[in-house]
Formats: sequence, C-alpha cells, structure tokens
Amino acid sequence: MPASNLTINFVAYKTAEMSNNDIMKKLRVALQLRDDDIVHICSLVNFHTTKTELGAIFRDKDHPNFKPCGDQLLRNFLNGLIIFKRGPMEKKPAQSRPNSGQSIDKKADQ
Repeated sequence: MPASNLTINFVAYKTAEMSNNDIMKKLRVALQLRDDDIVHICSLVNFHTTKTELGAIFRDKDHPNFKPCGDQLLRNFLNGLIIFKRGPMEKKPAQSRPNSGQSIDKKADQ
C-alpha cells in the first residue's frame, strides 16, 4: 500500500484540569499517607499546617468547609516529600578555586 494513501485519525481527548486539591488527594491515596504524615512532611521544610486545615482541603468542592489548596502548601508539601523519600541533601565539600592572580600551571611556578 503506498504511503500517500494512508490516513491517520487522531482522537482528541478532552482533558480536565486538575486543581491543587485534586493533586494533593491523588498523592495522599497513591502514597498511602495519613493527615499526620502530611503534617510531618510539611514540617520537614519548616512549613506548618494542621490536620484541620488538611481536612478542609480534602473535602468536596460543594462542602461548606471546603478550602482551596494554595500553591504555597502544594509546593512545600512536594519539597518536603522529596526530603521524606530521599533524605536530606548531603552538603557538598567546598571546592577551592585558584585566585585569578595565581598560576594554575605548576611548571610556570618553577
């Protein structure tokens, strides 16, 4: 069959945008985290939240106590999750760099 006769049909899928609340809910379920775990993870990056605040974030949009999850909470949770899963980042040893006036080549010093 010649290539010019091939027809490709693309199906366009409508993607629903996920809110920060949806992302938090999905991560909580996927990682099997409890509210206590999430509070601990946020505290690893010195971000303090309460279980009450988390309860409002995980509620349905139609609930009177629903609270939208802000970017700051999601960002700090994700940064804390990295530390929670990988451990704290190791400090790199300081590298000494030669000053611009110093010679790098040892032969030039002789």
